[in-house]
Amino acid sequence: MLADKDRVFTNLFGEHDWHLAGARKRGDWDGTREIIQKGRDWIVNEVKESGLRGRGGAGFPTGLKWSFMPKTSDRPTYLVVNADESEPGTCKDRDILRWDPHKLLEGCVLAGVGMGVGAAYIYIRGEFYNEALRLQAAIDEAYAAGLIGKDACASGYAFDLYLHRGAGAYICGEETGLLESLEGRKGQPRLKPPFPAQVGLYGCPTTVNNVETIAVVPAILKRGAGWFTGIGRPRNSGTKIFCISGHVNAPCNVEEEMGISLRELIERHAGGVRGGWDNLLAVIPGGSSVPVLPKSICDTVLMDFDSLQAVKSGLGTAAVIVMDKSTDIVKAIARLSEFYKHESCGQCTPCREGCGWMWRVMERMVEGSASPAEIDMLLDVSYEVEGHTICALGDAAAWPVQGLIRHFRPEMERRIGEYRELVARRRQAA
Repeated sequence: MLADKDRVFTNLFGEHDWHLAGARKRGDWDGTREIIQKGRDWIVNEVKESGLRGRGGAGFPTGLKWSFMPKTSDRPTYLVVNADESEPGTCKDRDILRWDPHKLLEGCVLAGVGMGVGAAYIYIRGEFYNEALRLQAAIDEAYAAGLIGKDACASGYAFDLYLHRGAGAYICGEETGLLESLEGRKGQPRLKPPFPAQVGLYGCPTTVNNVETIAVVPAILKRGAGWFTGIGRPRNSGTKIFCISGHVNAPCNVEEEMGISLRELIERHAGGVRGGWDNLLAVIPGGSSVPVLPKSICDTVLMDFDSLQAVKSGLGTAAVIVMDKSTDIVKAIARLSEFYKHESCGQCTPCREGCGWMWRVMERMVEGSASPAEIDMLLDVSYEVEGHTICALGDAAAWPVQGLIRHFRPEMERRIGEYRELVARRRQAA
């Protein structure tokens, strides 16, 4: 269990003042000038040494990503913070924006110095109306106090920060789709290469990071990389905000150490599964796009990138969606298929056609009116979608279906059998 002294997000539940004065009492903006003066290389190396991996879903090493930013450029360079939190089950960034906005702003300044960029854009989800107002108020406070601007933290470093509101499209959570939207165009992912580090916002070198990733950076630079690596497991270091929802007694967001067991996480912080642990059917451990896990795996699995990958799922955004035995698991996955069909931008044929096809077949699986052979056909089509699209939305649509077939094929076969028996009885009665 994470010790209180190691918590980064000390106002995650909104118990304290979110304004600049309250944030400073909790240690935000303390020593920021001294860190800025240590220079670009020191900041990047410290983040590399910490082992921080992206908290937005992919888990890519943050320090390595920062090092891709060119040391010299004849064009402006940018940091873009992805606050377009749209993954079903995920609400961690929202609470950071609500209650700890100055952690994010301080992180932007330090990340900006680390990459030598002079401006950052925070792209916030359109539905986060109140959060956008609060974040803008925090930005205004930071400007008024001289923490950002032409002489950020009285360090001589010029750094500007802008807030941009999106319009509610899931696809804009993909970094290049976000950049397209930020430039005023339709949010459709770009072909890569070139990658944003070479050609990003307005054709300039750009790094895109998640809110939580940036917000944890000040704590790492102030406490040291060794502190961060001392929490969690090798290659999976530090703290993480987990969003626990579904059939638990006390749904919550909670900051815990990476590598905590899924069972301990649920029972310690969410009041346990409704009806007791033995009433658990399955858990989606990292937001709707990662494969579902049955209870047999949930009993022992650890909550970090490598442990979940080893059981053919993923940490993703760490949105833990708990389903007890009252859940119609086939219908639940069909609902996710409908979501991804709806949110596909339609640019790539495998995603545009495949998502709709998988959803229609899943609806028949819910009813049981499919044939047993169609289960394997559905699996084959999911593999034709996965990895064959410009962005990862195709993967996100395929993985829930793959997880269902991997662990709950007998339930799908049972439904088909019952439906056939029902049809046969009706024919006999007629």
